[in-house]
Amino acid sequence: MSLYDGVLSGPGPVQRRAMSKAITLLESTRADHRAQGDELLTALLPHTGQSFRLGISGVPGVGKSTFIEVLGLHLIGLGHRVAVLTIDPSSTVSGGSILGDKTRMEQLSMHEKAYIRPSPSSGTLGGVAEKTREAMLVCEAAGYDIVMVETVGVGQSEIAVAGMTDMFVLLQLPNAGDDLQAIKKGVMEIADLVVINKADIDPHAATRAEAQITSSLRLLSQHGNPERSLGHPRHPAVAAGGHPMGDAPGTAVQAPADAGPWQPKVLQISALHGKGLDAFWAAVSQFRTMQTASGRLARRREKQALSWMWERIEAGLRHAFRQHPEVRALLPTLQADVAAGRIAASTAARNLLAAQENQRQVAIK
Repeated sequence: MSLYDGVLSGPGPVQRRAMSKAITLLESTRADHRAQGDELLTALLPHTGQSFRLGISGVPGVGKSTFIEVLGLHLIGLGHRVAVLTIDPSSTVSGGSILGDKTRMEQLSMHEKAYIRPSPSSGTLGGVAEKTREAMLVCEAAGYDIVMVETVGVGQSEIAVAGMTDMFVLLQLPNAGDDLQAIKKGVMEIADLVVINKADIDPHAATRAEAQITSSLRLLSQHGNPERSLGHPRHPAVAAGGHPMGDAPGTAVQAPADAGPWQPKVLQISALHGKGLDAFWAAVSQFRTMQTASGRLARRREKQALSWMWERIEAGLRHAFRQHPEVRALLPTLQADVAAGRIAASTAARNLLAAQENQRQVAIK
C-alpha cells in the first residue's frame, strides 16, 4: 500500500503509520525524498482544507500540554477527531530535542481518535518546525477535523503560529507580571482569544489579569488594525510589505457590511480541573462561524498559502546558496577572516553573494 492510500485509508493503525511515514518523508532533507514528498503532498491536496486549525502558544509552564490534552479529550467526546502537532526546541549545542509531549498527554496519545506528532524546531526561527504546514495538510487529508499546533512558546513563536492557523490562542498565567505585561502589543495584537489558565490557583489574581487584558485588547482594537483577525500586522508576510493578496500598502480588505470584525475575548479556565472548556469551545465556534460567514477565514488561508510559498522559496535559496561550489570553496577562508577580524562580516557576505553569481571578488583585507 502506498503512503497516499494509507493516509486516506480511514481511521486505524494503518492510517496512523502512514501519516507518520508521510510526515517523516516531508521532513527529510534528501533531494529524492523532497521530490517524493512534493508528489505526495500534491496528491493529498484535494483532500485537505476541511479542518479547523488552532494555534496555541504561551510561556513555558503555562500549562499548554495539559490544556491541549483536556481540550482534545473534550472535543473527541463531542465527536471530533483531533490531531496535535507539538514543536520542541532543538538544542543549540547538540541539535537534539526531547520530543516528550506524548508523555505529557498520556490519555490523549492513546485515544484512537487522536494523533500526536512531536517535531523538533531544528533551529527554525519562530518556534515552529520547518514542515509544520505540510504536516497539517497530512492530518487534514486523513480526516482529522481539528488540528492543533502547540509552539515552543518563546521568541517569535506566537507570530509564526498565527501565520499558519485559523485562530491563535494565547495562554496566560494569573500572576504573569505587572500591568505592562498585559499591553505588550507584539503578542496581544495577534491574539484571537486569550486564555488565563490555572485560574483556580489564585481566583483574585485571575480576575485582575482578565480585567487588565480585556482593557488592553479594547485599547488595541481602537488604535490598532481593525482587520486584525484577517492578516496579522506583525506576521512577517504582512510586516515585510509583501501584501501577497495584491492589496495596496496600507489598505485593508473590506468585509461585508453586515459582518463586523471579531473582537478578541479573555477567558478564565482551569485545565487541570476541566473547568471553562465549554465556554472556551463556544468562543472558538463563534469565531469560526463569524469568520466563515464574512469570508475572512478563506482570505486568511489564501494569504497564509502565499506566505508559505515565499517562505519555501527563501529556504530553497538559502540551501542552494550553501551548496554552490564557488561559495563552498570561498566560505572557509572568509569565515576565518571574519572570526579573526581581518574582514568585515558585511564585506564577506558580499563576496560570497558575488561568488554565487560567478563573479568572485578579492576580499578587502
